[in-house]
Amino acid sequence: MASGSTLPVAPNLTMLPLSWVAVAIFVFAYTLVVFEDVIHLRKSKPVIVAAGFIWVIVAISYQGAGYSELTNQFLAHNMLEFAYLLLFLLVAMTYINTMEERGIFDALRGWLISKGFTLKGVYWITGVLAFIISPLADNLTTALLMSAVVISVSGGKQNILKNKSTKRFVVLACINIVVAANAGGAFSPFGDITTLMVWQAGKVSFGGFLGLLPAAIINWVVPAVILSFFISNAKPEPKKEETRLKYGAYVIVALFVVTIFMAVMFHNLFHLPPMLGMMTGLGFLQLYGHHLKNSEKSAVDDNRIGRFDIYNQLQRSEWDTLMFFYGVILCVGGLGALGYLAQISGVLYGVLGATTANILVGVLSAIVDNIPVMFAVLSMNPELPHSQWLLVTLTAGVGGSMLSVGSAAGVALMGQARGIYTFMSHLKWAWAIALGYIASIAVHMMVYDISF
Repeated sequence: MASGSTLPVAPNLTMLPLSWVAVAIFVFAYTLVVFEDVIHLRKSKPVIVAAGFIWVIVAISYQGAGYSELTNQFLAHNMLEFAYLLLFLLVAMTYINTMEERGIFDALRGWLISKGFTLKGVYWITGVLAFIISPLADNLTTALLMSAVVISVSGGKQNILKNKSTKRFVVLACINIVVAANAGGAFSPFGDITTLMVWQAGKVSFGGFLGLLPAAIINWVVPAVILSFFISNAKPEPKKEETRLKYGAYVIVALFVVTIFMAVMFHNLFHLPPMLGMMTGLGFLQLYGHHLKNSEKSAVDDNRIGRFDIYNQLQRSEWDTLMFFYGVILCVGGLGALGYLAQISGVLYGVLGATTANILVGVLSAIVDNIPVMFAVLSMNPELPHSQWLLVTLTAGVGGSMLSVGSAAGVALMGQARGIYTFMSHLKWAWAIALGYIASIAVHMMVYDISF
């Protein structure tokens, strides 16, 4: 998600007392995020406040060190990263909300039930689809789409919260989707923001990412098999009311596919940010929404003309998740501006060696976020062979699966399945995901004959 603009090297201000305060502020805010389901404080609130204070510290520190002119450059770069992510996500969420309003997910639930699929069958179907779709539609959009299917199959959020066994199924299915989407996104430039950054930087060719396919498959399959043993073979409860698609449902799905295609092509052919393709697709949806709003056929479904409003679907987006990304990107970006990310990367590659460093990058991306971690690695620009650039792309992409806050897909699903899929519910199964992480690294090292 990097803008492509050249930034100056961040000055090393890590030893200033004010910089230590910035780290303490971030740690405290992030602790509140981790315990969101315990203290019932939405995750966006502490990181937004922390971001403001951290950048005040950056400004004061830069003024004192004589770097005042650089403050806005670093801040603008981080804001551009957020703007790209915000607009991309906003379009994806709006399409998903619209498809839900038109009855797509209820119809899919009805189809899955009518075919006799058990909960375990739905678990595997959504996981496979997440792995296959994410290289094209990106891991974030894919995770949102598949989680909507799982929630619908389970009878909606209210029913899930009332039923303990159903809630466990949804939690495990969401974890499976996050891991599958992140693993699938690791072997495609369009599958994840970090792979896009590596491709834009020219470290790996477009076709070179396919070299990560064996490791990506193992990364998903290992935890998926383990988690599947804890899902029953019970069948979802059938819907009592008849499932019927509203007018225009198939057109909405087609527009969504076209929008994803445009996001890919805008970047691939014209070297434009994928966000621009997504926003163009939103324009198509708005135009078609105008037709739905005034169509007599749509009025039959909605009971009255004018009931459908595209801006209602836009408003239903998970704003807590979107604002959380703002806070995290600016918090970590502020710490990067103070020199912390460059220092960490320097210690990793200068002291520990490439293989160990790249493995730890994945662990770090689970704790912080893979976007700023990968940005720090690219900023350091260590001398790495092709196999090691692939390794760090793999670890940064799939390492975030170990914690729910480690990837955009996990954070988005915490918003999509609020109160069901949480940080703590994901953490309980982190050991299984870690086994997949270790196994995928072992496979990659065998394929490319890498040693420590």
